[in-house]
Amino acid sequence: MTTCVVVKKNNEIAIASDSLVTFGDTRLSHAYEVNEKVFPVGESYVTLAGTAAHFPVMRKLLTGMGEECRLNSRDEVFETFSKVHEILKEKYFLNTKEDEDDPYESSQITALIANPNGIFGVYSYREVFSFDRFWGIGSGRNFALGAMYAVYDNDTYDARKIAEIGVQSGAEFDKSTSGPFRIFSFPMKE
Repeated sequence: MTTCVVVKKNNEIAIASDSLVTFGDTRLSHAYEVNEKVFPVGESYVTLAGTAAHFPVMRKLLTGMGEECRLNSRDEVFETFSKVHEILKEKYFLNTKEDEDDPYESSQITALIANPNGIFGVYSYREVFSFDRFWGIGSGRNFALGAMYAVYDNDTYDARKIAEIGVQSGAEFDKSTSGPFRIFSFPMKE
């Protein structure tokens, strides 16, 4: 799995991820392949947790949508990921089944998005959240969330440093997380 985080503090936004890919019990570290889990889409950065198959598909799909890929608000993210779901089914043969009692088809996607307008999380049934402080996804998320919570109110830490602490904590305690880390930060729009 992975550890990916987003942070918003004092008009700065940061997104970070580790770079380890796992296949069952096998680890594919940065030494064997440059694993970029954060990728740009317009003025946004996107990162994912889950199967490694999502990364090339979502990178190609989101960057190929052009003007139809809008990620600047909770509603725009929802609309975009609703379109993404249709494309995943039609073009990429997405298996939408998780559980028998699911209320909706699953997109099998867990993603974080950061851009100058905010930080957002997207989950399997196209649930979209707009976070005010920070969030994390992946197998190391609980370690990252705890660490970021512990330092968030410390005035000496900016959004970038808090994101770094989050992914470092994931790598320290989660067997499926490892550096080097990718961290992007930028100012928020007023």
